[in-house]
Amino acid sequence: MIKKCLFPAAGYGTRFLPATKATPKEMLPVLTKPLIQYGVEEAIEAGIDTMAIITGRGKRAIEDHFDISYELEHQIKGSSKETLLKDIRNVIENCTFSYTRQIEMKGLGHAILTGETLIGEQPFAVILADDLCDNKDDKGGVLTQMIKLYEKYKCSIVAIEEVPMEDTNKYGVISGKEIEPGIYMIDDMVEKPEPKDAPSNLAIIGRYILTPDIFNILRETKPGKGGEIQITDALLTQAKKGMVLAYKFEGTRFDCGSVDGFVEATNYFYQKSKEA
Repeated sequence: MIKKCLFPAAGYGTRFLPATKATPKEMLPVLTKPLIQYGVEEAIEAGIDTMAIITGRGKRAIEDHFDISYELEHQIKGSSKETLLKDIRNVIENCTFSYTRQIEMKGLGHAILTGETLIGEQPFAVILADDLCDNKDDKGGVLTQMIKLYEKYKCSIVAIEEVPMEDTNKYGVISGKEIEPGIYMIDDMVEKPEPKDAPSNLAIIGRYILTPDIFNILRETKPGKGGEIQITDALLTQAKKGMVLAYKFEGTRFDCGSVDGFVEATNYFYQKSKEA
C-alpha cells in the first residue's frame, strides 16, 4: 500500500563541520555504511521500493552512492573485497531512486512539499536519516511497525518516544488521547517548546507516514518557529480536520544529527557486529 519513501537530505549538517563541508551528512558512515543507506534498507524491509530523495548543492555523493561504480567493481572483481559491495548492490537492484533539489532551506515542511512531484497522489513514508533506528526483536523496523498501523487506521502517523523534559526544545512535541497501548490520537503539536510550555514529553522522531492531502495543507502553512515551514504545524491542521496518530515505536533510536548520538550509534552497531 505504501510504496514510496521520501528522504529530506538537503540540510547542511553544520554540527559536523568541518567533516560536512564537502561530504553530505547523510553520507557519514556508521561503521562501513552511510546513514542514508540504513534508512533505505529500513524502507525496503517495510515493502517500499521507490525512494524519493530531496537533495541540495553539494549532495552529488548521495546519487553516486546509489549507482553502479563500474571502475571500482572491475578493480575488485574476483577478490575477497567483492562481497563488501553485496548489500549496496542489493539495494540498487531492488529500488528505484529519484531526486529533486530543495533550492532554499525553508524547513522540513518545505522539504516535504518539494518532494510532491516525486510522490504524487498517494500515501507515503518519510525517513530522516539523522535518526538511525534499530529493530527490537521480531517487531521489524520502525517503518514496518508504522505501515501495519496505517493499514488499520488509514491516516497520517508520526513516530514518537519519551524524552527528558529538559530536551523538549529539540523536538516537535505532541499531546493526545491514548486509544491503544502506545498509540495516541493527537490533539496538539508544538515545535521545539521550552520545557515549561511543552504539552508532554512525547517527542516526534524522524519517521512519518503522510497522506497526500498534506501537500495542499503545506502550501497554505505559514512560516512558524525559526521562520520555517514546519511539518508539525501542517500535521496539527490535518489533525483538527480529521485524525493524526502518534505511535510509540518499539526499538532503539540514535540522534545521529548530534556528535554524541553519532558516537553512541557507532559503538552500539560495532558491538552488535562483534556479537553477530
